[in-house]
Amino acid sequence: MAVVAHAAPFARAQRFEASPAASDPPLVKWVIIGISLTFFALFLLLPLLAVFVEAFKKGWEAYLRAVVEPDTLSSIRLTLLAAAVAVPLNVIFGIAAAWAVAKHDFRGKQFLITLIDLPFSVSPVIAGLIYVLVFGAQGWLGPWLLEHDIKVVFAVPGIILATIFVTVPFVARELIPLMQAQGRDEEEAALVLGASGFRMFRDVTLPNIKWGLLYGVILCNARAMGEFGAVSVVSGHIRGQTNTMPLHVEILYNEYQFAAAFAVASLLALLALVTLVLKTFVEWRAGIQAQEPEAP
Repeated sequence: MAVVAHAAPFARAQRFEASPAASDPPLVKWVIIGISLTFFALFLLLPLLAVFVEAFKKGWEAYLRAVVEPDTLSSIRLTLLAAAVAVPLNVIFGIAAAWAVAKHDFRGKQFLITLIDLPFSVSPVIAGLIYVLVFGAQGWLGPWLLEHDIKVVFAVPGIILATIFVTVPFVARELIPLMQAQGRDEEEAALVLGASGFRMFRDVTLPNIKWGLLYGVILCNARAMGEFGAVSVVSGHIRGQTNTMPLHVEILYNEYQFAAAFAVASLLALLALVTLVLKTFVEWRAGIQAQEPEAP
């Protein structure tokens, strides 16, 4: 059975070309372009360049010393660990939530969509405080956790939980409109032809959502590695144990170790640039797929 390839919503806009009648006069066009480039240079490019300039201000040796320092390596490992746990869990939840919202009608559907969007509206600091209230020593589950020698707050599990919370919406929010646009016809046809549920998902659903799924994973991973507020509340700032890279940058800066702080910040900036390249590649591939003729 031929599978109709659907690109992600962000790629569909590339199908439409601007109408000549709607084109702006040359002066207006260049003013808009100038404003956009000026804003980009002042508020995005210049700060990014400043990070790398400050990071290498004392030379390569000072930069490498800051990067290989044990506390820095510990913060890198913890950041990658939190992302490595949070992203796959959010992929599973995102696919399940998107499938439930797009393919089924049930009571409480709108409530589920609201819950998915909750991390967008709640401050990350408040999210961290909620975990302290629930899992802290004086929290609801605190006495039971202490009795069983389980540490959540001011330990790695709390950091992972906070990271999962703030990254919940990204995969689901990319897939919900994509699955809604896709409809149910192809899955129902596959079931009628005898495909199992897993095979239907693998051969029909997954090819249709793969670029949107990858786009959501990239955004989820970027947020997981860069999260500060919620992680700061639950981490306890224990140096070498519960500091992620953003928290380690703050500590170094507060200790007036500016070169080291900017060195670690430059690593975060490099991760952001890699994320940007991957995001651009996914958008480009999705745009090509959107322009491909549909299979008969």
